[in-house]
Amino acid sequence: MHEISPQELKQQLADNKDVLLIDIREEWEREAYNIGGLHIPMGDIPARLNEIPKSREVILYCEKGIRSVIAIQRLQTIGYDNLYNLSGGMKAWKAAL
Repeated sequence: MHEISPQELKQQLADNKDVLLIDIREEWEREAYNIGGLHIPMGDIPARLNEIPKSREVILYCEKGIRSVIAIQRLQTIGYDNLYNLSGGMKAWKAAL
């Protein structure tokens, strides 16, 4: 599984790299704090696969990086190999500010 640190992601965003962020947290978590991208709660992923491209870098994030690991593992079983986990999730992102 690919991992990306908060610092690496911040640099990619600053460089305007073509990446897709997907927040897999629940709505109330996203309302409290988010860094943008699509909002696809973890439970909705199977019904919204058409929104997750296989042709570009996709970074999934959650609060601590655990749910996103699980989501990526599930997606890899159906052919995704372009997914990155934000190491430590939003907790690590905020700590790196």
